[in-house]
Amino acid sequence: MKSARAGLAGAAKAVLASRTFLAGVFFLALGFFALLTALSWADVSLVAPAAASLTFVTNAIAARFFLHENVDKRRWSAALLVFAGVALLAR
Repeated sequence: MKSARAGLAGAAKAVLASRTFLAGVFFLALGFFALLTALSWADVSLVAPAAASLTFVTNAIAARFFLHENVDKRRWSAALLVFAGVALLAR
């Protein structure tokens, strides 16, 4: 393993050259700017629960389709209830 022998600089270079890492940074920035945009349009009392519920729902979806986890009916029901609660809050 080359990067292990190269020390901290080699490890940092390997991480920064990783497409997965760069994609993660891109989507983290995208989420941050989406949150800032939502905060410029609505009150924080509406945006904060919506962002939290969106995280909860997307985690369930990602667990099922990307990580191939067995997401049971109880978790899907919880995600739908959280989503419905935020939808009611938004009205």
